Amino acid sequence: MECIFCRIIAGEVPADIVYQDSELLAFRDIHPQAPTHILIMPKGHIASLTELTRKEQALMGRLILLAKELAEKEGVAAKGYRLSVSCGADGGQLVPHVHFHLLGGRKLDDQLG
Repeated sequence: MECIFCRIIAGEVPADIVYQDSELLAFRDIHPQAPTHILIMPKGHIASLTELTRKEQALMGRLILLAKELAEKEGVAAKGYRLSVSCGADGGQLVPHVHFHLLGGRKLDDQLG
C-alpha cells in the first residue's frame, strides 16, 4: 500500500496545508480530535520512530520547534496543547510515516491519544 502521507506531500492528495518547507509539512487532520488538530511530519519517508538515526536528529528537533510555532500561531500555546506521536501498530500508529499530532483548543483529558 502506498503511503497516504507521501501522496499528500507529493500533491497527489489534497490537504489543508498550514506549513511547508523543503523538509517538513503540516496540515489539518481530516478527522480532528480537538478544535486544533494538525499533523506535522518530515517530507522524507520514515516509517516509524524505530527507523530514526542520529542523521535525523536535527530534522526532528526542527519538527518539534515547528509544533511550538504552530501552537502559538493557532492561539493554543498559552493555555496548553498536546504533541503526540505513536510508534508501531501496538502503539496506535495508523499510517506508517512518522508524524506528530498537535492538539489544542479545548481541555484535553488525561488519556493519551
